[in-house]
Amino acid sequence: MEKTLLNIKLLYDKMGKAEKKIADFLLKNPSDILPLSITEFAEKCGASEATLVRFSRRLGLEGYQQLKISIAQEENVYSLNENISEDDSAFEVFSKVCDDVYSSLEKTKKSIDKKALQACCELLCNAENIYVFGLGNSSPVAQDIAHKLLRLGLRAYAYTDNHMQAIVAAHLTENDVAIGISHSGSSKDVVQTLQLAKNNGAKTVAVTNIGKSPVDKVSDVILRTVSDETNYSILGLTSRIAQLAIIDAVYSYLVCHLPNARKNIAKTESALQPKKY
Repeated sequence: MEKTLLNIKLLYDKMGKAEKKIADFLLKNPSDILPLSITEFAEKCGASEATLVRFSRRLGLEGYQQLKISIAQEENVYSLNENISEDDSAFEVFSKVCDDVYSSLEKTKKSIDKKALQACCELLCNAENIYVFGLGNSSPVAQDIAHKLLRLGLRAYAYTDNHMQAIVAAHLTENDVAIGISHSGSSKDVVQTLQLAKNNGAKTVAVTNIGKSPVDKVSDVILRTVSDETNYSILGLTSRIAQLAIIDAVYSYLVCHLPNARKNIAKTESALQPKKY
């Protein structure tokens, strides 16, 4: 038995009733934790999110995410893609990744909340300022959103530093929209930033994966992706493509509905023309 699971057994007698529920679940079904957010796992174990964090720290881990990583490594399921093997050629790997991307896009299209997508578009149409927050793997997506909206002449800004996110959110108003990008929905900084923005009257939008997670509680509008990769990896890879597809759809809607959108796109292209040969 590896270190984390062994520690659970060694510390079991010192745990409270709620923590023992978590321990019992993990010792019986360790790999079942992988596809679950902290909210979903807490519900499955009959414990609170705070108890899960406390349980993780009892094991010498920083929190729930590190617990997932540790279990994944011990169960030997910390992989990028369950279909990819060492014997595959580069093109075979590429083909399998394409299949996964296609699957993620199709599942996202079928499950996305149409009313939420419409609500997001309308919020952006009427926003005075748009602030996009993302960390780590979500940073490029946040920057892509701001980049596209800026081309339309909107006041859009991306922040990928957690201190700057808190500073900016502290000064938002009811005329602003805050967008948080988090595949897991459990990024503490992104959740806290949206909460701060919401407290100041701003409308909040989350782009996250399907399933309950902490970001739900601080979001007025939730746009969810669907990705099978979450069943065997804690990484969000193909889901990132689904996130970008959602953003492209929102951008295209705005092009059709903002009065000066096409004019502003032309101004953007004109400003960039001297940068090209």
